[in-house]
Amino acid sequence: MDADAAQPSARALLAFWRAAGVDMDEAEAVYAAAPARGSAAAQGSWAREEPIIAPRPLQRPKQEASTIDAARTLAAEAQTIAELRAAVDKFDGCALKKTARNTVFSDGVDAAQVLLIGEAPGREEDERGKPFVGRSGQLLDRMLAQIGLDRRSNILISNTIFWRPPGNRDPTQGEIVACLPFVERLIELAQPKLLILTGKAAAQTLLRREEAVTRMRGRKLSYTRDGLAAPVNAMVMLHPAYLLRQPQQKRLAWADFLLAETWLSELGVGRARQS
Repeated sequence: MDADAAQPSARALLAFWRAAGVDMDEAEAVYAAAPARGSAAAQGSWAREEPIIAPRPLQRPKQEASTIDAARTLAAEAQTIAELRAAVDKFDGCALKKTARNTVFSDGVDAAQVLLIGEAPGREEDERGKPFVGRSGQLLDRMLAQIGLDRRSNILISNTIFWRPPGNRDPTQGEIVACLPFVERLIELAQPKLLILTGKAAAQTLLRREEAVTRMRGRKLSYTRDGLAAPVNAMVMLHPAYLLRQPQQKRLAWADFLLAETWLSELGVGRARQS
């Protein structure tokens, strides 16, 4: 039957079901959005959806731009991770610092070949001044141990944000970009053989992708930026805090850690033997 000729019948059928008490809002919305005859979609020609990998455009007020410039200057002056840690301590361009108890920069071994970056400190991290020390951190430590990684010997752990957002809310875009120069400089100074990103803020910000974490995980990716000598091997994992809320997803996390273990072996990164 010709598509134009079928329109009255289709409308009558929708009206019948609505009169019978059936919720037809979604069906009518689909019908209203149907492509016109002769369009590429009607002829079966569909554009292939590509992931958005371009950086998100940011509208930065003058005050925010000045803050970012100050962060870039401080970060660029740091020649070691210890100096970068001191630079973050004296940086006052992120409003979160005023409400946080401590700066939470890093924990682990500065010279490690594996760098893990999470999102933002929680209550326990804020109290102790170290990343991943609460319940999610304890889960992370147990999972890392299964593939021979330990913050006391062979991994460096940091965050995208260095101060706790009040109430553990998600960090704002302004807070993320204020800290970003320090995070980028940390990667540049650490020169890790593998960069592990946990959570949306870390993955989307550093990889410059809009995809969900669930779409980025389980893949060999790379981190790159202007001025970096070479791309850095990178992978995305579900955040441990998410796994505590959704324990059924631990199987996906375990698959990611197995991928990390295989990749580390390929890269020749030494790890602790499991007893």
